[in-house]
Amino acid sequence: MLKHWKLHLEHFLWREWQRRGIFAWGLLPLSLVFGIVTALRYASFAFGLRRVESLAVPVIIVGNVTVGGTGKTPTVIALIEGLRQAGFHPGVIARGYGVQIKAPCAVTAQSVATAVGDEPLLIAQRTGAPVWVCPDRVAAARALCAQHPDVDLIISDDGLQHYRLARTVELVVFDHRLGGNGFLLPAGPLREPLLRRRDATLINCPSSYTLPNSPNTFALKLTANTAWHLEHPAVRRPLSQFIGKRILAAAGIGAPERFFSTLRAQGLALTATRALPDHFAYETNPFVDVSAEIILITEKDAVKCQDWRDPRLWVVPAETTLDARLLTLITEKVRGHSLT
Repeated sequence: MLKHWKLHLEHFLWREWQRRGIFAWGLLPLSLVFGIVTALRYASFAFGLRRVESLAVPVIIVGNVTVGGTGKTPTVIALIEGLRQAGFHPGVIARGYGVQIKAPCAVTAQSVATAVGDEPLLIAQRTGAPVWVCPDRVAAARALCAQHPDVDLIISDDGLQHYRLARTVELVVFDHRLGGNGFLLPAGPLREPLLRRRDATLINCPSSYTLPNSPNTFALKLTANTAWHLEHPAVRRPLSQFIGKRILAAAGIGAPERFFSTLRAQGLALTATRALPDHFAYETNPFVDVSAEIILITEKDAVKCQDWRDPRLWVVPAETTLDARLLTLITEKVRGHSLT
């Protein structure tokens, strides 16, 4: 019951955060207080009142200025592949959302999501890159570098507001909701002002979306063409083979409807959809009483269901395409990196 209330609350907030209605205006005084606190915290690092920790390798932050999921983790996975092709050996750090971590911890493909977090585990399984988690990202990065001296670049999955960690490149990811009504929390979805500095803006949007005409703004294309069987990962099928089946699509991600829209764009007529709270725990199989022939879930959900025995479950990986100009911008900044 609590999980359902959380989901309803998320839907309510995002609906209100897309407009400047009575709800938003009523909370604006609290947003002003939030903005002052945020500005003072940023200034304490910018003016040297609090120490910024630099590493011996460049750091790329992939984050957002809004709450909720926008596609950061698929972006990190695509960045790893792109940077490898450019000759780098990247490692990844993350907070480990929703789990209790007190000291830096390595994530491997054999880790469990309840110990290290679903997104770090997904990154480790998809890429094989060194991944370390800790709420203290500086500690996580130093532990990673100590254990993997070949790593010459760190990617931080989220952490835009973790100002103690010096960074070489900042990438801010949005989805089609952009900055909503433009207000800071709690009157709007923004954790920082919409115009805060960054090196590039990535917008996770459908192909029909027209990008804002602003410098260093790039489209982030997430596509899905195939699915793999949860019980037998080597078994893969094109999504077109599920046309005509009774399909339930389920997603415990920041924007479940984005997943459902992607499936529909592949010609699938979804019999039902189930939007679950972001980072849904999957303590038990919630699909036992579902009559669907096929159940399609995301990779982020799949890392928490790996021991299940339900032959209807298929996993749809998100394939992300990064603009070649973005990769050029990043590699140029990284290669020009020097510690000060």
